[in-house]
Amino acid sequence: MICPKCAYKQAEGKSVCERCGVIFAKVRGDGDVRAFHDEVQERETSVSLSSPDGALAWLKERVLTIPPGENGIMVAGRAAFYLVLLIWGGRLMSSPIQSNYVGESFLHLINLPFHEAGHVIFSPLGRFIQYLGGTLGQWLVPFIVLCAFLVKGNPFGAVVGLWWLGESFLGIAPYMDDARAGQLMLLGGVTGSEVEDYHDWEVILSSLGWLRYDHLIARISFTIGSIFMILSLVWGGYILWRQYKDLRVKKTHH
Repeated sequence: MICPKCAYKQAEGKSVCERCGVIFAKVRGDGDVRAFHDEVQERETSVSLSSPDGALAWLKERVLTIPPGENGIMVAGRAAFYLVLLIWGGRLMSSPIQSNYVGESFLHLINLPFHEAGHVIFSPLGRFIQYLGGTLGQWLVPFIVLCAFLVKGNPFGAVVGLWWLGESFLGIAPYMDDARAGQLMLLGGVTGSEVEDYHDWEVILSSLGWLRYDHLIARISFTIGSIFMILSLVWGGYILWRQYKDLRVKKTHH
């Protein structure tokens, strides 16, 4: 028999797939998606998040267990959106930090309110954390999106969150790189060299005594962001491939 979820061939009479562990009775007919989520919930009842092993098992379940493709239109829509992320991500990752191409992209306008809100949210923790809070806010929001989709059992949504988190690391790199030069135009229409204590990363790196490492720190942030984006694209491609195969199996059986 062929598993209706992962298309793995195995002996007749099985009730659970030897490869993906899915319960066959729950992934047949029109209730595939609902049954999948029921199955995930059942598995989670035996996993304790209080231990590192339990948390790792839970994360592995959420990342690698792929829901069946709901229908061809939804999978095609995700594939089109994935193509946008692939092309756009490639352009962002290939741009030089000094060009500030990432900072001039549409997503900069999305990240900016979260960056500024971070300054306000973290201000009670002191001057240093207040300046760092802008960057933390810019990173924290996509990370929350990533976690929220993982909890909901929507791995493709989590892919988008991880891609956005990577873009946020790319986006802050030109700001870090500009700490000594102070030439980037900042919110308010001034540069860091024109107003004292206005450039976040000049203040942050000066406080740490790391101002001379601004270019290195920028490259590290850019590299981390690129890794996150590449991982998201690999993960997203895997999800779409698995869901496409699932749709083909269902079409063959019907």
